[in-house]
Amino acid sequence: MAVIGYARVSTQDQDTALQRDALAAAGCERIFEDKASGMKSDRIGLAEALKYLRDGDSFVVWRLDRLGRSMKHLIEVVTDLEARGIGFRSLTENIDTTTPAGRLVFHVFGALAQFERDLIRERTRAGLRAASERGSVAGRRPVITPEKLKKARDLVESGLTVREAAGRIKVGKTALYEALRKKP
Repeated sequence: MAVIGYARVSTQDQDTALQRDALAAAGCERIFEDKASGMKSDRIGLAEALKYLRDGDSFVVWRLDRLGRSMKHLIEVVTDLEARGIGFRSLTENIDTTTPAGRLVFHVFGALAQFERDLIRERTRAGLRAASERGSVAGRRPVITPEKLKKARDLVESGLTVREAAGRIKVGKTALYEALRKKP
């Protein structure tokens, strides 16, 4: 049964010393680390740590935000660890999923995160409904206005290619092809 740590800082200028010291004091035998934004999904140190862990091990982080890109990602990682028989500890938040109380706290966090996502989804739907009732059209505004489309048609009729016409009216060729296909 190994105790494995993970430390992360967001930029190359920052130092993991504080986290490494706390993880070493918590008994971590090996510490993996990354110097990358938490929003990046391809963190090599985290991937190596998760691959290294075995049934019965404990995975320790200094703070929850060092591990997850979002609460959803954090819950996915910890749920995967739990399914593999690996405990999880966060030193700052004092969460330890190897104990019943720690599992409860973590699942309450997960339930709150799901509740927040549901509220956001509900507010978004209500806003879209209200906008629709006011006559607003949802989605992005069209890149190619009727004026631009007319000018593009004139340019194509005068001998330019669609690509050249798109460049002149400052729109993407794919968008122009689509607009030319849809409207007479």
